[in-house]
Amino acid sequence: MCFLQGYVFVDRDGKHFRHILNWLRDGVVASLSDSECSELMREAEYYQLLGLVDGITEFLNRKKDGEEMDTELTRTDIIKCAQSEKVRLRGVNLSGLDLSKLDLSYVDFSFACLKNVFFSRANLQCAQFRDVDAENTIFHNAILRECEFTGANLRGALLAGANLQSANLQDACLIDCSFCGADLRSAHLQTADLTNANLEGANLEGANLKGAKLHNANLKGANLQRAYLRHVNLRDTHLEGAKLDGANLLGAIR
Repeated sequence: MCFLQGYVFVDRDGKHFRHILNWLRDGVVASLSDSECSELMREAEYYQLLGLVDGITEFLNRKKDGEEMDTELTRTDIIKCAQSEKVRLRGVNLSGLDLSKLDLSYVDFSFACLKNVFFSRANLQCAQFRDVDAENTIFHNAILRECEFTGANLRGALLAGANLQSANLQDACLIDCSFCGADLRSAHLQTADLTNANLEGANLEGANLKGAKLHNANLKGANLQRAYLRHVNLRDTHLEGAKLDGANLLGAIR
């Protein structure tokens, strides 16, 4: 966003901007397809319109209530399972489920299909997501401290405002992910693919980014103090306003 002779220029695709304006005027979320809702969700996150994010989530949840689910378990099933100890949902297809605001800490989701699942504001501390397919999944404001995401596919996932402190995202596909304002302190991101990821304002203090791909990643205003960035290619990374005090940049390409 920049100002030109009294005008405000917003460098975003204007495809869904009318829906944003209409929501600001009357508070009603437009009836859109799932793919269009995903695109609008990303725009709402960019403009920090958290009320619109919640509205889109509620709209999609109501829509899914009227459709036949192609999953192996329902939200009710998950709630019942979560009351047991050492819950394992390894390899289960949960795509499209609304699991927002649930306490799913320590649950093992390894190898599961979690595409388009809603984990908004869920407690997932220490949960296992090893090698999951969680493309376009919503983790908005979720607690993901010390979670295991090794080898996971999180392409296009929304993790804005999530707490990922000490989470292990090594070798994860994080292309087009949004970590805007997320807490990634001491997170493990070695060799993770963060191409086109939005980490604006994220806290990456002490994070390990050794070998991570940061092509066109947005790290504007991010806290990278004491982060490990040795031999990382930062040439096409947006670092305006980022804090790099004490960061290990030995051999980094800038």
